[in-house]
Amino acid sequence: MAAKVFLHIGLPKTGTTYLQTVMWADRERMRAQGVLLPGRERRDHLWSTRIIREDPNLPTYDERVRESWGVLKQEIAAWPGTALISHEFFAGAAPEQAARMVAELAPAEVHLVVTAREPVGLYAGGWQESLKNRDSRTMAEFAAAEVSESSMSVWNWRTLDLRLVLERWGPTVPAQRVHVLPLPPPGSPRTLLWQRFAGLVGLDPDSFDLSATFPNESMGVAEAETLRRINDHLKDEDFERPFDRGVYIRTFLADERLATREGEKYWPTDDILAECRRRAGDAVAHVEAAGYDVIGDLGDLLVPETLEPRRAVDSVTEAEVAEVATAVAGRMLHDVRRIRTERNELRQLLEEERSKPVPGLREALATRFPWTRRLVTRS
Repeated sequence: MAAKVFLHIGLPKTGTTYLQTVMWADRERMRAQGVLLPGRERRDHLWSTRIIREDPNLPTYDERVRESWGVLKQEIAAWPGTALISHEFFAGAAPEQAARMVAELAPAEVHLVVTAREPVGLYAGGWQESLKNRDSRTMAEFAAAEVSESSMSVWNWRTLDLRLVLERWGPTVPAQRVHVLPLPPPGSPRTLLWQRFAGLVGLDPDSFDLSATFPNESMGVAEAETLRRINDHLKDEDFERPFDRGVYIRTFLADERLATREGEKYWPTDDILAECRRRAGDAVAHVEAAGYDVIGDLGDLLVPETLEPRRAVDSVTEAEVAEVATAVAGRMLHDVRRIRTERNELRQLLEEERSKPVPGLREALATRFPWTRRLVTRS
């Protein structure tokens, strides 16, 4: 059994994808340094969050999803060193679910790792993530929603408020085993978060190749508003599955077509900014009172008194939405033409293969399976 398990539970939008990409690109190096990243694939950690959070749809999922948490536990049980589990959706777990997960990792010494961020950027990023998942609420409507009671709910203050997450997860282990890693402020070396994280879990940060990582770019204010309106037309069953939303809305449309426009950055409304400042202060006070281990500067979790000039989230005009929508429609027409051209070329190649005389097929079969040559080439 692993002597120690680091459980990285998020928060969402705090560099989690960056850290996970580094680790999954070089998990054999991690093993060589005594740290196990368990699982058959990266999604085993995502799928395990569904089991821990008791997803009501779990019985409808593929067996590979349903057995993921068992796979992680089995590998950890067979590993003599340190193990690491990482996914930001664990942050949504209810207190009893969090306690059960930690108990199921016994007798390993479990450490909680919580990457955190000042709430303004965190909340703006959370709203964008909700848009990538087909939400069509404005940021004001998004902010007005009550904190969800559902452990399956991710993109709201349930997982974005550090204090609320720590109140549910903190009691599961001694305070000295809760490690809070504030994101370094803008302008810091991009590798600093990885260096702190790797050092905590027992890895040599300088021995890893960081070239596989990529910035998780945000949409500009007009692009985000355009996606919000497009989502009203995507409410049918075609985009009901998380896979389809991830491939077509998140990746194809938001990340590859809208975020790449490098639109104008924005701030939330004044009311949301005030709430972010209040929640940040409460979170810092909670961490200090609990005596958790802080790796970095706790002050980086506070919202600065003065913010650089940016657009207001509710300032987008109809003309701006029209400009973004028409530009994206034009680009997608090029996409359709390219896809159809490739499809027609493949269809032509297939027809050419089908029209070849049988001897050609026989020769291909004999080449692929040499032991059949005497049989299939017999005239």
